[in-house]
Amino acid sequence: MNLVIFSGPPSSGKTSIILKTIEALRQREIAVGVVKFDCLNTDDDILYERAGIPVKKGLSGALCPDHFFASNIEEVVQWGREQGLDMLITESAGLCNRCSPYIKDIKGVCVIDNLSGINTPKKIGPMLKAADIVVITKGDIVSQAEREVFASRVSSVNPRAVTMHINGLTGQGAYELSTLLYDEENHIDTVQGMELRFPMPSALCSYCLGETRIGEAYQLGNVRKMDLGDKDA
Repeated sequence: MNLVIFSGPPSSGKTSIILKTIEALRQREIAVGVVKFDCLNTDDDILYERAGIPVKKGLSGALCPDHFFASNIEEVVQWGREQGLDMLITESAGLCNRCSPYIKDIKGVCVIDNLSGINTPKKIGPMLKAADIVVITKGDIVSQAEREVFASRVSSVNPRAVTMHINGLTGQGAYELSTLLYDEENHIDTVQGMELRFPMPSALCSYCLGETRIGEAYQLGNVRKMDLGDKDA
């Protein structure tokens, strides 16, 4: 089974791109399933079900969605194999733009939209910088010049990735993406022992453990303070 990891900022069009890409994969008789990772709530699994796509969803709740992903990805892969899938796609929630859900030797796709601003690529961490493929959406809403500037900013952050434009409404460009995703020679049985491409966001402080009060007296563990200059000045 192939494993492909999709990530990207909220509302960038990940689900629409995945649905259109699966349509193209099905034309080649490739069986595809999806696992949707999110934080508090999602109805995207209903969209996949309506399309007849095997789907599961996992909500991380109070946990970091990246840690939740890493803790469950092996079980997710085994579920996909039990379903007899040729390809399993996971969709991750990149809520803080710092997320790093990619695994070494597993194809990673970052979805980012043209409406987020030309400086957005610089604000996104490993989710964009470590991706193999960067999909830019909503290009039909901006001018050709804006599309080219935005794509240039993406390439400056991740020059190694394949950058492509896809329309999530019409599906234009989705077939081309589908040809890049499925690899007959890159089948896996497990991700046990594989490594993440980048360390997870690190935090183990009093607020992680449920503290709600503000002030230094209540801040313990991994705490980082801003440099605001000399307090006596």
